[in-house]
Amino acid sequence: MKYDVVIVGGGSAGCTLATRLSEDPNRSVLLLEAGPDYPDTESIPDELKLGYSQDASDIDSPFNWAYKGQGTPEQQVPMQVARGKVIGGSGSINGQVFLRGVPEDYDNWAAEGNDEWSFLNLLPFFRKLETAQDVRDDFHGTDGPIPVWRLPREEFMPVNEAFHQATLAAGFPEDPDMNNPDSTGTGPVPMNNPGGIRTSAAIAYLNPNRHRLNLTVKANVLAHRVLFDGDKAVGVEVESGYETFIVEGAEIILCAGGIASPQLLLLSGVGPSSHLVEHGIAVIKDLPGVGQNLRDHPLVTIELEPKDGIKLATTEPRIQSGLRYTAEGSDTRNDMQLFPSSFTGLRAGDPLQGRSPDRPEGMRITCILKLSDSVGELTLNSADPSDQPRLEFRYFETEWDRQRMREAIHLSLQFLEHPAFKAIVERRISPADSDLGTNDALDDWLRQNTATTQHTSGTCKMGPGSDPMAVVDQYCKVKGVERLWVVDASVMPRVPRSGGAHATVLMIGETAAGWIAADDK
Repeated sequence: MKYDVVIVGGGSAGCTLATRLSEDPNRSVLLLEAGPDYPDTESIPDELKLGYSQDASDIDSPFNWAYKGQGTPEQQVPMQVARGKVIGGSGSINGQVFLRGVPEDYDNWAAEGNDEWSFLNLLPFFRKLETAQDVRDDFHGTDGPIPVWRLPREEFMPVNEAFHQATLAAGFPEDPDMNNPDSTGTGPVPMNNPGGIRTSAAIAYLNPNRHRLNLTVKANVLAHRVLFDGDKAVGVEVESGYETFIVEGAEIILCAGGIASPQLLLLSGVGPSSHLVEHGIAVIKDLPGVGQNLRDHPLVTIELEPKDGIKLATTEPRIQSGLRYTAEGSDTRNDMQLFPSSFTGLRAGDPLQGRSPDRPEGMRITCILKLSDSVGELTLNSADPSDQPRLEFRYFETEWDRQRMREAIHLSLQFLEHPAFKAIVERRISPADSDLGTNDALDDWLRQNTATTQHTSGTCKMGPGSDPMAVVDQYCKVKGVERLWVVDASVMPRVPRSGGAHATVLMIGETAAGWIAADDK
C-alpha cells in the first residue's frame, strides 16, 4: 500500500502532524515509531505516565535511545543524552516543563530569512495547542490539547521556597507567568502534568483520534533510510521483527528529532558529500549543513546536602520554580536560567546527571545557559542504521559562554547565603571551594561537570536559499530534493530561550501541518 503521507518518528512533532494531517479523511497517513506504542492512557507504564518518575530516562530504560555525547573534550565520561524511544517520543520521558522561548527567539529566526516564523505569526499556534488552567489572557489558549498549569507557591518544596525568597531578596522581580512575552524574574514554571500525569503528544493528540480509518500507527519499526527516485523521495526502508521492507509514500516527513533526523538524512545520501563518500553512501544531494549547528542548553548543577528532616521530592513535580534573568553585559534577554530541585532514591533515573548511587538524595541548583554561542556537530560513525552517531556538543568553547556560567554559579552561591537556605542546607557538596578559587579552576570544573538539558536541536536548520548551511527552507522542505520534509527540533536555527523544547516542537508541528496539507493537494 502507498500512503499519502509517511511520518517517521512518533514524538511530539510526529504525533501532532499525524493528528492534524489525518483530519482530512481523504488523506492516508502512516506514523512509524521505533519504540513501543500504548494506545490508551490505562496501558501506559507508570514510568512514562507518572510525571514524577524519572525511570524512563534511565540509561537502561527500553524507552530511551540512551545516546552518548561528548560535552567538552575534557570530559572523561561521555554524557548521557536521553531521547524518547516510544510513541510520544521525548515528550513521554521528559521533565514536563512547558516553557516557550521569548518572542525575540522566533523574531530572530524570521530575521534570518524565515519570515513565516515571527512571534506574531506563531502566537496563534502556541494558543491553539494549549489549555491554560490558571492564566487567562490573549497570550494563552483555552481549548487546546495540552493542559498547562503552575504549582501554587504554598505547595513549593522547601528548596523551591528558599530559592524564591532568596531571589526576591536579591532584587529579581516576581514572575507569575513565564510564558508571558515580557516574562523575566522568579516564579513558578509552567508544566504539562496536571494530576501528576505526563501529558505527551501521544496522550493529547494521537490517542483521541486513533479511530480515524485513514490513520495508521506502526510501532517497533526502525527506519533505515529514505528512498529516492532521482531526487524525489518515494519511500522509506524500514526494519521490523528482523525483516526489512519498503514503505511507499507520496510525502515523506522526518520527525525523528535533533539526532535521528539528521542521521537518517545522512544514511539516505543527503548531507555533506565528503562525509557520505567516507562512509560509502551514494550522494543524493550535497547539503553541507546536515548534522552541523548542533545546539543545546548546557547545564551544571550545584549539589547540596540537606539538613536532617528536610522534605525532599518523591511524588511531587520535578521542576516547580525557577529564575530567568539576563547575564551581566548581555544584550539578549533571559539568556540564563536557574532552577532549584530536590531528589530522592525513588527517582533513580536522573536526566540531568544520570545515576548517582553515591548520592541517593539531596538538593541542587541547576544553572543553564539558554543562548549558547558554542556550536557542536553530529556525524556518522558508520553507515549502519543501528550504530549511534557521534555527538560533539563543544560546550563552553567561547569565553562569553564560560563567563556567563561562572556568573550563574557565583549568583547561586550568593542565594545560598540567604537565611531560608541556611535553614535547610547542611553543606555544599560541589563545586568544592578549590574549584571556586580562580576563573581557570572554575572553567576546568565546568568542562568536566557539564551536562545536557536534552534539548538537542538545529542539526537540519531552516534558512533561505542564500544560506549554504540551511538544510530545509522555512516551510520545512529539504532543499534540493522533492517530497521530503523535516519537522522537529532539528529545524530550529537556534534553540529558544525556554526551559525545554517541548512547547516549541509542538508549535512547529502545528505550524508545518498547514503547509504540508496545502502542498499535497
